[in-house]
Amino acid sequence: MAIFRDQPKGLPVLFFTEMWERFSYYGMRGILILYMTDQMTGLKMDTATAAAIYGLYTAGVYLFALPGGWIADNLIGQRKAVFSGGVLIALGLFSMSTPLLPGFYLGLILIVLGTGLLKPNVSTIVGDLYPEGGARRDAGFSIFYMGINLGAFIGPLVTGYLGENIDWHLGFAAAGVCMVLGVFQFKMHGKYLGEAGHLREQAAANLSQTKRNFYMGVGGVVLIAVIIYALHTSAAINLTLQGAAEATGVVIISLAVLFFSSVLLFGHLETAEKKRVVVIFFLFIGAALFWSGFEQAGSSMNLFARDLTNRVILGWEAPASWLQSVNPIFIVLLAPVFGSLWLRLGQREPSIPAKFGLGLVQLGGAFFVLAWGASFATDGSLVSPMWLIVTYFLQTTGELCLSPVGLSSITKLSPKKYVGQMMGTWFMGAALGNLIAGLVARQFGSADLQPSDLFGYVALISVVSGILFLIFTRGIKRLIGDVK
Repeated sequence: MAIFRDQPKGLPVLFFTEMWERFSYYGMRGILILYMTDQMTGLKMDTATAAAIYGLYTAGVYLFALPGGWIADNLIGQRKAVFSGGVLIALGLFSMSTPLLPGFYLGLILIVLGTGLLKPNVSTIVGDLYPEGGARRDAGFSIFYMGINLGAFIGPLVTGYLGENIDWHLGFAAAGVCMVLGVFQFKMHGKYLGEAGHLREQAAANLSQTKRNFYMGVGGVVLIAVIIYALHTSAAINLTLQGAAEATGVVIISLAVLFFSSVLLFGHLETAEKKRVVVIFFLFIGAALFWSGFEQAGSSMNLFARDLTNRVILGWEAPASWLQSVNPIFIVLLAPVFGSLWLRLGQREPSIPAKFGLGLVQLGGAFFVLAWGASFATDGSLVSPMWLIVTYFLQTTGELCLSPVGLSSITKLSPKKYVGQMMGTWFMGAALGNLIAGLVARQFGSADLQPSDLFGYVALISVVSGILFLIFTRGIKRLIGDVK
């Protein structure tokens, strides 16, 4: 293929691995809450329960990227992690394709574990293909990013049609089949990856001790889970899915505060480094706020598409999940525009906190549009899908302001000995945002809160947060110092 010309032979292997993984992830996510809340052929859950499960699942995907990266770095290498992760994802999707409720929950757990292994490590292997760095590496990552969005675009179209129009379990099975294709081609063409993704010699030398530490850690987690289950079954505590989601949010926030506090107090950092760690904490908060709104796409916005949107095209009703494919289209179309815009602005390019502020304000604008559209969906009347399309457009412009600069800024601002751990805070912020998105979505369709009010509150919080970032941009820039 022409796009892979002058690139390493291993890049197409990783491109299609990631494409099929994103196909399965976004395809499954596109029908997940619709399946859970379907009162006829689905799991017949209420919105609050389904949204709590959705939030825990999507948060888990990001949280397990941290141990997934550690396992690859210290135990098995990135290549084995990607293969094992793909197998777990496929098994999880096939488990969800059965009509048994235990199979549904087992499937979610397997997908969380598999995505945690695959997602962070396939990107690492891409970087290993370019030891020389430079513009060729940047071009390689741009091509790889196309694979992500291609999978995210096609996935909901296929699984949505099969799941909503034929059978939910067929939609999950289709996602599983595509993940198998990704794993198969990754294994068959692994020779083109060269030495990229193998366990490094330093890690291999300490493997026995690392394994002992790993097994002890896993044993500790299992012990805690058993204790919690025993307390629940003995009625010592009343554990509910919604309560578990809320508790998980508290745990993530507490861990973040403890981590940043320990680094600042006991990290032996210079004054300039401490200031930049404070900036990273602000970026963590901004990322969590942004993703808590943006990730409504798979929950409340998906329900809005199903219940309140007119999806009839020439007498045929399109699946609600098809609207999940709008964001990847806008990403592909607008990413080059934003990239060239920042280059043309040169010295006038907005700073890191300004881009975060702009991203949050645009996210708020997106939800103001959706709140406006939802206000017309009264007395059983349906609204045009253009309300959602415009909302996704504004969400995408906000994403392109905030998301690319997020990881890049953390690598620039982090003290050298904490770069890996600080990168983990980005995943924690994404996990917290996804969890909050699920908790917010449980209010959709409730008797106490109209959809227009729900989206209006999300809009208001996003805009106010963005304005605060813009107001304090100058102060945050002083903390950043000479980092551009």
